[in-house]
Amino acid sequence: MRTTFLADTWWVAWREWKRFVGQKARIVMILVQPFIWLVLMGNMFEKMAALPNFPAESYLDYMAPGVVTMVTLFGGIFGGMSIVWDRRLGYLNKLLAAPIARSSVVSGKMLAIGLQTAIQAAIIFLIALALGVSFKAGPLGSLAVIGLAMLLSLVFAGISLSFGALITSHETLIAVVNFFTMPLMFTSNAMLPLSFMPGWLQTIARVNPLSYAINPMRSLFLSGWNVGELLQGAAVLTLVALAFGCLATWLFRRSLA
Repeated sequence: MRTTFLADTWWVAWREWKRFVGQKARIVMILVQPFIWLVLMGNMFEKMAALPNFPAESYLDYMAPGVVTMVTLFGGIFGGMSIVWDRRLGYLNKLLAAPIARSSVVSGKMLAIGLQTAIQAAIIFLIALALGVSFKAGPLGSLAVIGLAMLLSLVFAGISLSFGALITSHETLIAVVNFFTMPLMFTSNAMLPLSFMPGWLQTIARVNPLSYAINPMRSLFLSGWNVGELLQGAAVLTLVALAFGCLATWLFRRSLA
């Protein structure tokens, strides 16, 4: 049963991957969007690095991990769109008629989103290095950054797929996920240090799932390995991803009952 589930998950992910590779415009945007954010925002707020107690030598150094998590957030949170489109096009009915585990539909889509995010994170990392961003953790640290990005994408993929299991209109789903993405981003320390925020916002930022990816990533960029922080972030993100993955699977089965 376990072997069948893993095989079914892989083939669902493979189908999503083939669809992703065929979307040339989307791939171009993956390359261009982080470059624009790093160049424009990195230079726009560069003078912030001169403020007292700013934790990095340049704002671009501080911002690079935030851009990784922002792209991860947007990539994962829109993952539920695939279920809505599959339902609308009739492919979901064909998929459910096939002799595969229904839970593998959710896990396969989450796996595909994680793999896509790994590529995005690697691209952003290379762009950041090309722009002169410092990275203290060495080659193995880059793998840790990509791994954290994948885990974070699984969290938001689970959230998005949960919405996708309940919402049948892609217009409504877009509105719902947009409602969540901006508050999540601006209530984290992706763009600003916690010390620059009011107390109530610091409290929210500390429990924001983004922070459990940003903080260890930022340590890898700015100071090097902080194993305790890295393990804590990875553990929290893994547990939250599993929780939302189970929720998405339950809602998906319930919506088809």
